[in-house]
Amino acid sequence: MSKQFSSLGISAPILKALSELNIVEPTEIQQKTIPLLLTETHDVVGLAKTGTGKTAAFGLPLLQLIDTESPIIQTVILVPTRELGQQIFRNLEDFGKHIPNISIASTCGGIPIKPQIERLSQPTHIVVATPGRLIDLIQRKAIDLKQAQYLVLDEADEMVSILKESLDEIVAELPKKHRTLLFSATLPGTIKQLIQNYLNKNVVQVSANMETVGNQGIDHEYIVVDPIEKLDILMHFLNSRDGERGIIFCKTKAAVNKLAKNLAINRFSSGALHGSLSQGIRDRIMEQFREGHINILVATDLAARGIDVKEISYVVNYHLPDTYENYVHRSGRTARAGAKGLSLTVLQEEETAEIPEFEKELGIKFTQFQKPSVVSLEENNTLLWAKQIFKTKPNHDISADLKTKVKTVFHHLTKDELIEKLLANYVLQNKVEVTEKPVKKFKK
Repeated sequence: MSKQFSSLGISAPILKALSELNIVEPTEIQQKTIPLLLTETHDVVGLAKTGTGKTAAFGLPLLQLIDTESPIIQTVILVPTRELGQQIFRNLEDFGKHIPNISIASTCGGIPIKPQIERLSQPTHIVVATPGRLIDLIQRKAIDLKQAQYLVLDEADEMVSILKESLDEIVAELPKKHRTLLFSATLPGTIKQLIQNYLNKNVVQVSANMETVGNQGIDHEYIVVDPIEKLDILMHFLNSRDGERGIIFCKTKAAVNKLAKNLAINRFSSGALHGSLSQGIRDRIMEQFREGHINILVATDLAARGIDVKEISYVVNYHLPDTYENYVHRSGRTARAGAKGLSLTVLQEEETAEIPEFEKELGIKFTQFQKPSVVSLEENNTLLWAKQIFKTKPNHDISADLKTKVKTVFHHLTKDELIEKLLANYVLQNKVEVTEKPVKKFKK
């Protein structure tokens, strides 16, 4: 199967790495882009949805084009976030592990700059950077881009405002003759202006997988809720997907923190990710998620950019995204590498009018997710209460004398009898309805 990559012109050392990574079939954007980068000299604009393999589309040919005998920076890859930068850095290292003496550096913001400066004092061929950190390095004269032949703008639609301010300063450091490769999931007017301002007039544009979001493996669904029941319905959904990994997107950092707190109270294996957290905490949460130590990530849009975990089975839009582009990036976190996935959007009644607009703009079709019954929601809340008890750690500060007295109260009850009484008490305390009637909320 790796002959397919070889037919695109990929060299033997990279083919070996792809085979070991079990990457066997080029995606559409890879088939269209790789030969173009290897054989032509034009600037390139690559349009493809999230999850279609854009990193390999530019990464494989650029690794091959590097002159490893020359210890200078030959390629600069700009990314909107450190998380995406780390993902690309890891991918390039994996793709290039059989290329002798290849040297790749990650110089993104959010961590101390001094180790990065020390790293750049060594021979380096490819630099992956966020714009702000790269400019900082330029101003400190810690990086030399005067012989760089390639500039890659990845996820350009996510860093338009940053690029407007910083691209002039970065481009000024590059040789006049260099190739610019711009990759994006969408092509808003601001990106078209960037292309006009910074890319050669003979730029070649390639598009792939633009007719649907990401790929056909994503089921796009929505559920209509009243604000008062929104949290209960989310908890019901999460309990039904117990053991699966997913991401819940919120609009604001405050909403992320609030929801993450509720998930923790209800003993879900979860973590929060947003821009106000320290980079160390963000890295630790991401590593726990990537390694499967936590199953649910609650995140803002920008914080979750660069998450490339194959086993994400669902994405929940707890708040409707502000832009079509954000929906593309959110839903693209699931159904990666040919897998199936669900993108579930939680709406209030007045927001349903926006669904046809999303369908028209993105060329997708939404179906309505079945809302759980009142009784089903109450049963779920009761199960969450039981899980809270089960996962509560013993309090060793309680005196042995008091424990003995409490045990004496219960000593004649069997396990089944104790559970029956606990459940009866829970129903009484929370006024739980056992028929289809309006329900008093379970306090979380």
